Amino acid sequence: MSDVSVLFLCMGNICRSPMAEAVFRALVVAEGLDDRIRIDSAGTHSYHLGHAPHPETQAELGRRGVAVGEQVSRLITPADLDEYDFIVAMDRANVAELGELLHAAGGAQAVRAEISLLLDHAEGEDHDGQVPDPYYAGGYDHVYELVDDGCRGLLETVRARLVTSS
Repeated sequence: MSDVSVLFLCMGNICRSPMAEAVFRALVVAEGLDDRIRIDSAGTHSYHLGHAPHPETQAELGRRGVAVGEQVSRLITPADLDEYDFIVAMDRANVAELGELLHAAGGAQAVRAEISLLLDHAEGEDHDGQVPDPYYAGGYDHVYELVDDGCRGLLETVRARLVTSS
């Protein structure tokens, strides 16, 4: 059982959230914390259920030396709201979709997870708080840079939680 759990969220769970899952996992493994942190990703829409990450996501991760892993697209579920400590969305539309799921699950009082945007954790300031969806616009290299920045900041937040839970 892990001490802390993190779920990354985007629309189809084939571009941004699996990229964040892979980047965050690589950072966690490099820190030797993989036995203490559970990491997954999900989507808000069922467009690509059961699919591996988008080929361009896989290619960008490969260029950066980050393993893709066995990730396949899945939908976020009401159970995820209680099973994860952190649900980290890629953009405001994902947060809005999550809000609808929260409402259906009984409201925010029924949720264990701390919900944030990935770039709330980033140090860089050259963004509007959202990771753009490269599925439509391309720019997987730029998306990687934003995801990496956000994941590094998120790791500090998670590390602080590990200290207080010890």
